[in-house]
Amino acid sequence: MLTVRLDPMALEPGQRVLDLGCGHGRHLHALYWSHTPVMAVGVDLSHADAAIALEKFFELPPPEPASDQRAAVLSAGDAARLPFEDKSFDRIVCSEVLEHVHDPDAVLEEIARILKPGGIFVASVPRYWPEKICWWLSPAYPREPGGHVRIFRADQFRSAVERQGFRRYLRHWAHGLHSPYWWLQCALWERRQTSSLVRLYRKFLEWDLMQRPWLTRTLERLLDPVMGKSVVMYFRKTA
Repeated sequence: MLTVRLDPMALEPGQRVLDLGCGHGRHLHALYWSHTPVMAVGVDLSHADAAIALEKFFELPPPEPASDQRAAVLSAGDAARLPFEDKSFDRIVCSEVLEHVHDPDAVLEEIARILKPGGIFVASVPRYWPEKICWWLSPAYPREPGGHVRIFRADQFRSAVERQGFRRYLRHWAHGLHSPYWWLQCALWERRQTSSLVRLYRKFLEWDLMQRPWLTRTLERLLDPVMGKSVVMYFRKTA
């Protein structure tokens, strides 16, 4: 399930691309298996999650076309103190991460430091009003260990990124079918692990992810601008 679209990133062969906060590697794997061969680097605060992302590389067949410009590297690390040289990446993805960190400006400063001039940075965060409903339905939702510590307004988030020397060139929303699932979980927070309604909706989302029928794909495209769970912004670093 991808939140970020690869096409607007204009990947070129041999580029170094960082998936910051890669989790189990959904965007990292998409970058590695994309038609354009790149060096995909995944970093996550959780060593356990980085290990899972590594294991998943061996669950799929080798990518096509084969290329000596295609590689992948994984590491555990702190997004506010990255072990990379200045201007060392061509593209950076940071999807559904910044709402978890206590000092997002420090992370954005690091991203600006390691991205080359003219490079592309793509970020996604939960959309304000669907996320606000989650917080309203369940006060325990933001208090989960490793959970969300803030809600971003889209205009404020854009300003925070652009203060670091970026200019936004594209925005879209994602996962319109997922907002009701999270509202349902929050409304039934104490029973979410056992609720048949939550379980049924999760099975529907899993079915949609695997089968991708035209009806639900069309429905989500219509719902994304209205109630997409995430807002995704694409920035270019000024020279």
